[in-house]
Amino acid sequence: MTPGTLLEVSGLGKRFGGFVALESIELTVAENERVGLIGPNGSGKSTLVNCMCGTLRHEMGTVRFAGRLLDGLSAHERTRLGLARSFQLPRPFNTLSLADNLRVPLLYSGRHGGQPIDARCMELLHMVGLADKSDRLPRDLTQIEMRKLELARAMAADPRLLIADEAMAGLSHGEVDDILSLLIRLNGQGVTVILIEHIMRAVMHFSQRLVVLVAGRKIADGNPTDVVRAPDVVRAYLGE
Repeated sequence: MTPGTLLEVSGLGKRFGGFVALESIELTVAENERVGLIGPNGSGKSTLVNCMCGTLRHEMGTVRFAGRLLDGLSAHERTRLGLARSFQLPRPFNTLSLADNLRVPLLYSGRHGGQPIDARCMELLHMVGLADKSDRLPRDLTQIEMRKLELARAMAADPRLLIADEAMAGLSHGEVDDILSLLIRLNGQGVTVILIEHIMRAVMHFSQRLVVLVAGRKIADGNPTDVVRAPDVVRAYLGE
């Protein structure tokens, strides 16, 4: 890996029977970079993330994180190395308070830096603006608050790299801006972020670099303004 590279995906391929979901994916992400990952539905974005995070096993290629080969490591082992993700559909423990929803991943990941668990729970809730609801249940939250809890749960692993999977889906214009501000603030604190999102306004505002997948192949990677004007990208979204 070149100096400053945090994540390196090389020649990655994934098949489901005879269906090629990913083919020869090459991707690098630098330390503290903000990368947008876009593509039409079915383009392979989720499959790529699942292969990087260890939820799926790829048949070809390699994934390296902070110089370490991740192939063969389970999802939780990758999380403990500092690779975390949030999910498009929040998955809280519905019978636990917000504080306990964070206490579980803090205990599981063991990445609270020796800080008392309760103090770290409140720090995370304060970070996402939910400290005053620490004793409430997830069912009491609004949609944007649920998204913030999901991000806080991912951040409980104290990641070096956060993959935010459609954290703004279904939110209003102002709520999208709220989540954007949170992600940019996390990046400013040293967290590298990959944002998967269909809301192009948000992607363009957030991303320092834009990667496009179509039909399991990477067709563009570079400056966001240049990428969205590339003929192959325009065809992928608008047709011939």
